[in-house]
Amino acid sequence: MRLVRWQPFAEMESLRSQMDRMFDELAGLNPQSSTNWTPAIEIQDREDSLVLRAEIPGVEAKDLDIQVAREAVAISGEHRYENKAQEQGFFRTELRYGSFQRTIPLPVAVENNQVQAEFKDGILRLTLPKAQEARHKVVKISLGEDKQEILSSSETNNQSSPQEQPATANN
Repeated sequence: MRLVRWQPFAEMESLRSQMDRMFDELAGLNPQSSTNWTPAIEIQDREDSLVLRAEIPGVEAKDLDIQVAREAVAISGEHRYENKAQEQGFFRTELRYGSFQRTIPLPVAVENNQVQAEFKDGILRLTLPKAQEARHKVVKISLGEDKQEILSSSETNNQSSPQEQPATANN
């Protein structure tokens, strides 16, 4: 059994620094917590495209920079501070101001030259068409023969279901 020397002063110093950080964050004195923000996003996978929605309230379209690569989307911009003077009393602001940047990796490659964008009511909506090689392909397996056919997903909707087709298997 190994003996470990207990150092109470080092542990007390660590506890004090943790408490200081906690009170600084609660009081809003931590500069990192007030300036670092990124827009919330959601990505929806559709048959031929991805739809990315980003929540960017209070930012004007002219203050946004959107760059789309085949594997990622980068959104950056600035939420500008409105300089308001108040004659009487004090006022408090909890709104976040400053620049932001977010890079979102995409689950599949997209055609970045065919992206459609819409910005309305603080919601950015990007429709990102999937690259041809990234679209879902369905493989049809025939039980009686040793061949496979590759069908696009739109063709499979027109085909009858496997239960309706007779299967010829040699067991």
